[in-house]
Amino acid sequence: MFLGTYTPRLDEKSRLILPAKFRDELSDGLVLTRGQERCVYVFSMEEFQRVHNQMREAPLSSRQARDYIRVFLSGASDETPDKQGRITIPAPLREYAGLDRDVAVIGAGTRAEIWDQTAWNEYLEAQETAFSETDEEIIPGLF
Repeated sequence: MFLGTYTPRLDEKSRLILPAKFRDELSDGLVLTRGQERCVYVFSMEEFQRVHNQMREAPLSSRQARDYIRVFLSGASDETPDKQGRITIPAPLREYAGLDRDVAVIGAGTRAEIWDQTAWNEYLEAQETAFSETDEEIIPGLF
């Protein structure tokens, strides 16, 4: 499970050092792809396969499903961390998420997310009120 918030920096070669707590789960390879809210999703290979299998269940006749799958998979890139735990973030994904040097890597349970640091701070601030007002209907049985 991916948890926490980390603030590594992209180096001059657009490489990111994965948080130490994430490296074991991602050491055999990972998939980066466009995430919602202009971030980059980071999946272990196993989790990405599970998500892909769910997508395959969507009816081909659903335009919304086809559109989502196209956007999601066309931006995907499989990567293998080097011995220092670094991955290269491809230019199209850096551009999509507005990643420059300062980034936030957050744990989101079954995946990690890479955000521009400023965008993450703005998102978190904007969501704070909604977070404190979340009802049980949104996440049944949570509290």
